[in-house]
Amino acid sequence: MEASLFVNWEALDSLVLNFAKSENLIEDSSPPSSPPSTSSTSTSSSSTSPSSLFSSSSLLYHSRLLIRQIRKHLEFGDVDSCIHLLHIHAPFILDDHRLLFLLQKQKFIELLRRGTEKDRHLAIECLRTALAPCALDAYPEAYEEFKHVLLALIFDKDDQASPVAIEWSERRRFDIAGFLSSFLRVHFNAYDPMFSMTLRYLISIHKFYCSHQGISSPISDLTERLLLEERDPPPIPKESLYEAPPFDEVDIQALAHAVELTRQGAIDSLRFSKGDLVQAFQNELCRMKLDVSVLDELVHEYSVYRGIVDGDLTSSSGIQTSGGSSIVCQSDHHSTKEFNSDKDAPQEINAETMSIEGTNIEFRSTSEVMNNRDDCSTSEIHKSENCRGLPRNRSPGSGERRRRKRWRGRVEMEEINPDIPFSGTRKPDPINDTLEEQQIVSNSDDNRYEFVLEMKDFAYKGMASEVVEEVNAMDPSFFTQNPVLLFQLKQVEFLKLVNSGAHSEALRVACSYLGPSASKNPSLLKPLKETLLALLRPDEDALAKGVSLPVLATSLQVAMGRRLGIEEPRLMKLMRAALHTHNEWFRLQMCKDRFEGLLKIDSLKEIHAPLLTDDTFKTNADMCTPGSSQVTISSSITMPEDGNSPMQVSSGDVICDENAILKVMEFLALPRADAIHLLAQYNGNAESVIQQIFA
Repeated sequence: MEASLFVNWEALDSLVLNFAKSENLIEDSSPPSSPPSTSSTSTSSSSTSPSSLFSSSSLLYHSRLLIRQIRKHLEFGDVDSCIHLLHIHAPFILDDHRLLFLLQKQKFIELLRRGTEKDRHLAIECLRTALAPCALDAYPEAYEEFKHVLLALIFDKDDQASPVAIEWSERRRFDIAGFLSSFLRVHFNAYDPMFSMTLRYLISIHKFYCSHQGISSPISDLTERLLLEERDPPPIPKESLYEAPPFDEVDIQALAHAVELTRQGAIDSLRFSKGDLVQAFQNELCRMKLDVSVLDELVHEYSVYRGIVDGDLTSSSGIQTSGGSSIVCQSDHHSTKEFNSDKDAPQEINAETMSIEGTNIEFRSTSEVMNNRDDCSTSEIHKSENCRGLPRNRSPGSGERRRRKRWRGRVEMEEINPDIPFSGTRKPDPINDTLEEQQIVSNSDDNRYEFVLEMKDFAYKGMASEVVEEVNAMDPSFFTQNPVLLFQLKQVEFLKLVNSGAHSEALRVACSYLGPSASKNPSLLKPLKETLLALLRPDEDALAKGVSLPVLATSLQVAMGRRLGIEEPRLMKLMRAALHTHNEWFRLQMCKDRFEGLLKIDSLKEIHAPLLTDDTFKTNADMCTPGSSQVTISSSITMPEDGNSPMQVSSGDVICDENAILKVMEFLALPRADAIHLLAQYNGNAESVIQQIFA
């Protein structure tokens, strides 16, 4: 299995947690505070500066909230409320006559759209007092646009053949809202959280890679819902920036290929950011539209699964089933219930038979249920005296659970200006919220899920012997079907004993477990030899070098969860597939991604210890590897260590200079890989390539 399929889930945990905190999705222990005015020119009534009262993350959150609220007002055609908020929080926007003209023109259209005689008089008043004065000095074409929009007075809004049909279009609202959002985002430096931008980038590359290679994506149902096709219109730089000095062609091409822009589009984006490549890249990523509700759902699901937040497993992460239909189990009480997971968990897994000592629980496929209707829901744990899914006299995860955060959700109240109501924000409902809270508390008593989380925590702390003992007590056949996991846990136990100086006990573990496992699985012989070398280096921390405990903990969690009918969250599948295609795409491009460090993608791929997997993990990974067998990359091409290094192609040992690559790409409008292959045929001479093509 390819190394690109492994993900540093600890790094993803950090990104997800930072996202949840920055978007105020989880409860904070600090008391709530009212937002400060984000205007750079407004004065504060208090003598204390806002920076001393509010953290940077709080300011950014309220800035993003302000932008979203202004955006929603415009999308609903409420231009007056938008202008009111701008006057309070961002008066610099109203000082820019280009933007003010666009707002006043839209206000004129919205007043006419209402259709009453009073609003028609208000529209004419708007023409006289606001729109006409702005048209005189907004930009050169503004006065012509002003005269053109006057036609809306005589052409009906439903007349699609009218010369002002575009002005009447409600799509114009969304364009202006996106256009204005870009300016506000840059001014407040209120970019979307890192995780949100990273997802946009990885999904866009995943889509482009699958399209380029002509293969179908196994996560297309999720990516299509999450990353929308439309983008906000690009912000237009001021006229004074049109004569900006020429930008580095390397930056132009890097930006154009990273976010799928034309060369001219990349130049305009760099002009708007005054030549700042990082800012231009962030601007372009934030133009891509994510479905926030889907994103929040994925984050909540993942956070519950990983034990970051407390919550109901069955309602958040879902219990995935074979064919996306139902998981059923048979108990000695023969209760008859079936859990339909179509609406909760669209992903699929293969249900497997499980026998738990003292319980006699069996997971079966849906076809078997058609013949034997003795089943019980996995969303409700059967608590018969004879049903023992966990070791007795235990309260798993109670300490860890108390330390988990509580999910708050996206409750965007009128925090910017309570005097301006907006139907698009959800106000808290004390009654329903309390009932929902009680339901989560009552449903979350899923001992199996808590047991899995506790075993993950034990493995993360290196408590291997405790893990083996507890899991064997729960399911004696688990390690029989997951021998590599048992080998790794015993490997941790061996190394801990070596570190403590208990060499005799360590050898006993090696003889009883590690040796027999390696004799049955030849692939374990090499790690066994490397593990035994720890006996020769007693002064070194063998455990730190030998096994990655976070990776082992996650592997154990996934395997145990699948065994108990708890499928891994969709975000894990998405990240595994997206990171794989990211690797493959830049292998095709024969260069290093200049932005992967900025977006923490390099951290997500950073695995420090060698990994071993059972065949079940390989099968699951292959399902999440789009087109892995359909793409062949020449081993004669090596990737550079940095984005500015010359490319080495072994065809005749030709070294292609970066400037030559860019020249061929620009003149011939070719992808990077094609330009490199052409240069290799002409000894790296860009002029020879261009002359030959145009000859």
